[in-house]
Amino acid sequence: MFISLYRGLIQSLYPIAIKPYIAHRKKIGKEDKERFNERIGESQLTRPDGKLVWFHGASVGESISMLPLIERLLQSNKELHIMVTTGTVTSAEIMKKRLPPRAFHQYFPIDNPKFSKKFIEHWHPDAILWFESDFWPSMLSEIKRHNIPLLLVNGRISNRSFARWQKFPFIIKEILDCFTYCLGQSEEDARRLQILGAKASGCLGNIKYAGLPLPYKEESLQTIKESIGARPVWLISSTHNDEELQLGRHIAQLKAQIPNILTLIAPRHPHRGQEIQQALTEMGLNVSLRSKQEAISPQTDVYIADTIGEMGLWYHLCPIVFIGGSLIPHGGQNFMEPSRMKDIVIAGPHMHNFTDAINRALKADAIIQVKDSQGVIDSVLKLLSNKSYLDKKRQQAYEWAQSENKVLEGIIEKIQEYIKA
Repeated sequence: MFISLYRGLIQSLYPIAIKPYIAHRKKIGKEDKERFNERIGESQLTRPDGKLVWFHGASVGESISMLPLIERLLQSNKELHIMVTTGTVTSAEIMKKRLPPRAFHQYFPIDNPKFSKKFIEHWHPDAILWFESDFWPSMLSEIKRHNIPLLLVNGRISNRSFARWQKFPFIIKEILDCFTYCLGQSEEDARRLQILGAKASGCLGNIKYAGLPLPYKEESLQTIKESIGARPVWLISSTHNDEELQLGRHIAQLKAQIPNILTLIAPRHPHRGQEIQQALTEMGLNVSLRSKQEAISPQTDVYIADTIGEMGLWYHLCPIVFIGGSLIPHGGQNFMEPSRMKDIVIAGPHMHNFTDAINRALKADAIIQVKDSQGVIDSVLKLLSNKSYLDKKRQQAYEWAQSENKVLEGIIEKIQEYIKA
């Protein structure tokens, strides 16, 4: 009943409310004008022959978490093709660079019954893996109408979401009934999915714990290395507003004890690069911006890596990484990626987005967690002043990250039951 009402309401609202909103998004660059036809369920590509599995994830993080699974599934079946859908321009750019042969990207359609129907009837996927935390009723109901196996992968039901859905049990039960099987990130997520109405649920682990080292261009790496020379370097990664300023205030302290140190900053949102440069320059620091192709000179204190798709380069270059979103109550960013590249990670107190992972990493002594920005600086000084300690911490981080990859095997086995690839 709910989904039928939703579909009717969306069709009524589309011309008077949703369409103008989408037009505004196109105007400000949040929609891909050249490929906008995909957002209304149309594509210039033809469906490949043979089996087609569709992976859907909304964000950059979700789309990147799919990559190890995509690689393994394509290796296991040479006839298989994989379509990945996301909703943002940034994620589309990253997928274009990262997807292997026989995998391709499309934009996820606006959740209108007309567009969903066009999309499904054009692609006819054999199975669908849903990585997104948001449920789109028009698309989910269309998938169910076509009787296509639909698996929720890495499902997460937060305390807040669980409490909210329990107030509307008839809605969430109808939505979850569209899924053939639901895999929770944790046993608690799987239990909550079952309580809320999932037909079948289980937990094999968090797929974000499994992954491949981020790629980088060797030519770019060598160029940066030549610019840096023998200078010690560390990375402030995936930062949010105010974190750069909190740490920037301590860079003079770092320089006093390690005179030739270079600090790299890769903000979570690259468009903030110039804003960060201005704020740090006002602190008296010499700051270069990658997006402006400004050089790293011997006088450069801070190099802002405000580009997309180059995190592998910075993680490979820097043995010490502070992970952003953790000095403010954001909840942290993915710290497993630098760990896989043998970097020791320093995190602030706010890592509640990765509670299970960070507890396991702390138990394995594979991450350093501190209370504040001064703690970050103290840890960097300790690591850079003791090479054997730095080497030990990097090895512990790497071994822990490798041990977490086992979750991938279980998820692949479960998926194979449905796609018969």
